[in-house]
Amino acid sequence: MTYTRKNVWGLGADWADDILWYARGVQAMKAKGLADPLSWRFYGAIHGFDSGLWTTMGYLATTDPQPTSAVQSTFWLQCQHATWYFLPWHRGYLLSFEAAVRAEVVALGGPADWALPYWNYFGPGQNALPPAFASADWPDGKGNNPLFTTQRYGPTGNGNVYVDLSSVNLNALTDTIFTGKTRVSPGFGGLDTGFSHGGRNHGGVEQQPHDMVHVLVGGSSASTGAGGLMTDPDTAGLDPIFYLHHANIDRLWQVWQLNPVTNADPSDPNWLQGPVSFGERAFAMPNTDGTTWNYTPADMSNFSTLNYTYDDLTAATVAPAPSARLATLGMSPMAARAVGVPTMQSSDDVELVGATEQPLSLASAGASATVRMDRAVRQKVSSSLTLTADPPAPDRVFLNIENVRSKSDSAAYHVYVGLPPGALPGDHPEALAGSVALFGVRKSSLPDSEHGGEGLTFVLDISHVVDAMHLNGTLDVDTIPVQFVPITNIPAGSEISVGRISMYRQGQ
Repeated sequence: MTYTRKNVWGLGADWADDILWYARGVQAMKAKGLADPLSWRFYGAIHGFDSGLWTTMGYLATTDPQPTSAVQSTFWLQCQHATWYFLPWHRGYLLSFEAAVRAEVVALGGPADWALPYWNYFGPGQNALPPAFASADWPDGKGNNPLFTTQRYGPTGNGNVYVDLSSVNLNALTDTIFTGKTRVSPGFGGLDTGFSHGGRNHGGVEQQPHDMVHVLVGGSSASTGAGGLMTDPDTAGLDPIFYLHHANIDRLWQVWQLNPVTNADPSDPNWLQGPVSFGERAFAMPNTDGTTWNYTPADMSNFSTLNYTYDDLTAATVAPAPSARLATLGMSPMAARAVGVPTMQSSDDVELVGATEQPLSLASAGASATVRMDRAVRQKVSSSLTLTADPPAPDRVFLNIENVRSKSDSAAYHVYVGLPPGALPGDHPEALAGSVALFGVRKSSLPDSEHGGEGLTFVLDISHVVDAMHLNGTLDVDTIPVQFVPITNIPAGSEISVGRISMYRQGQ
């Protein structure tokens, strides 16, 4: 049987059958003990687990029987982030979770073809939290809706949950490279790593829209500073909206794959066979019959061999193709043909353009810094933007926000580059480099974390900003300002710091 995942906003009613049966299945899973591999909390712990955080947030009691250490080492703390395994691991996780919910639905007399809905927040008028998740009441009862939690605070921290469309984008869909590199584009799917339960550099679709939606939905309480479930990887799997969000991210992977001329998953055996191929943990999920399912990225890559599909495989909004950049810069049609656009670059010609000289602290009001430029390298960038009849492709320029550390994951910022002195950021959309959300930063900042507390590093393609500066004559400078403007409520005591801000050019 092929199961069809449908847009939650297209089901026809707030409590259409697909979402009502999801709630009933979730309720049945929540009734099971933590040690049961098919329980709600067990699936949450597969994604991430922190006993202190779970206890504080009311999901773990000292009386809870826990699984054996062997079971925990097989299944728990397994989510793949900051890695080229991000997409295939989460696809398998969703398949296992969906099967567990479906088993409960069938046991309750529901449809055997039930499938997990997805939340396409990019759809017209669909960026608000779906109504079935926003009220404590539901058709089966008052005050006990299994899809509702008070631990969702939204962007401003007042419980109004929505995805701010000015803060999310689908730019990753224009990246034709799955596996990227450090300092420049991380690629659509992420960097080549081993088993990575957290890490420094998130891939393109992981950074946007994945991370930003997590933080916008979870947020932090404006009154107490407490973070929402979706805000932290160790608690995100406890929020029922998590799975609809990830179904949309999974859908976007398939949207990207639908352009096979330019877009392809890795053929490297280390990706195809996963981390088990070099002696690290296997991807493992519980089956509804009590057995264990081990899977690889290769098992997840070919969508046509899987037992589900989506009712819509189009993207609502995508960034302009690289060819549009050449038109903006004034390239003639003949020159455009010479460049051979719109292929994305994967050149090893990477060079530091400039960097800040001091660490930066980010407060609730944001902060500013100055990138000091290397004149010779900056002139290379300028020269590449000065088009001739038969030019090479212009340089791409990337802003690296390095070693970001914090005690809280709930912060998100707009990042502006090259704002005129005294200018209001909102008046200069051409200077908006992008937006970053600190999903996963708390754990990556701990000294005993996978990368020794180095925090997160964000990479933004700022070629469009550099192009605008070139066209208006403001690129020929020795320093460039960078400004952070908060998107979300920033809780007191977050202690957000940036180790360095740097700019890199990538030539043809």
